[in-house]
Amino acid sequence: MIEKYLIKKEPFYLDIKGETEIFEKAFYNKLPVLLKGPTGCGKTRFVEYMAYKLKIPLITVSCHDDLTATDLLGRYLLIDGKTEWKDGPLTLAVRYGGICYLDEIVEARKDTTVVIHSVTDHRRILSIEKTDEVIEAHENFMLVISYNPGYQSVIKNLKQSTKQRFVAIEFDYPKENLETQIVKAESGLEDEKIVKELVKLGNEIRNMKKEGLEEGASTRLLVYAAKLIKSGIDPVDACKTAILNPITDETDHKMAIEQLITDFFIKNEVK
Repeated sequence: MIEKYLIKKEPFYLDIKGETEIFEKAFYNKLPVLLKGPTGCGKTRFVEYMAYKLKIPLITVSCHDDLTATDLLGRYLLIDGKTEWKDGPLTLAVRYGGICYLDEIVEARKDTTVVIHSVTDHRRILSIEKTDEVIEAHENFMLVISYNPGYQSVIKNLKQSTKQRFVAIEFDYPKENLETQIVKAESGLEDEKIVKELVKLGNEIRNMKKEGLEEGASTRLLVYAAKLIKSGIDPVDACKTAILNPITDETDHKMAIEQLITDFFIKNEVK
């Protein structure tokens, strides 16, 4: 059952500052890991890469307001007229071994996150009241959570009692030379001049956060733009579609970003 969650093809990932070694050592020391960083900077890809490298299953849960403890632990289901227990993603990983990755943990309800406490300390156990079970975590079990500190608020934030159960790896957007490699490799766009301009454009847009832009252009969006360009879409149209339109609806910011796109791909005659 758990084998279907194995990553069979190696994901592309560039180590930025030794995070792969830290994660690996955390895994062997049975330490839970917290990943923090902006949207689209590679947190999820990193977890996929590490699951592949460690050759263990990866079960990903995209957290949301309606996520309940039952969704993580499991529930009784009526199957062929019989009531059977079905493990949830957390229980599966604890019971059989693997990474349970709770993406954007702050989106989950506060009463939901409490269930992870017993598997993030020295006990490494999971109690399931409905089945009267206490499961000792498999030696290959690892809990990984992530969130974007830029979206923190009084309502949506991790409690210190939860944060301090994890070792934390901080992510940010890569330096230009590394991001250029990533965008080129992920998109398949061979024109390095255009890729470099895309990365420079991304950095210029990120600098606009100082002027009130809610979120900058992620590496993911730069890859999307590069893929459109590789498919024959004009660079200006590709950047408007893949970068400008997704990140803001505010008129002043849209005009400023549109001007940046024009400066990079028309004035500089990058085509």
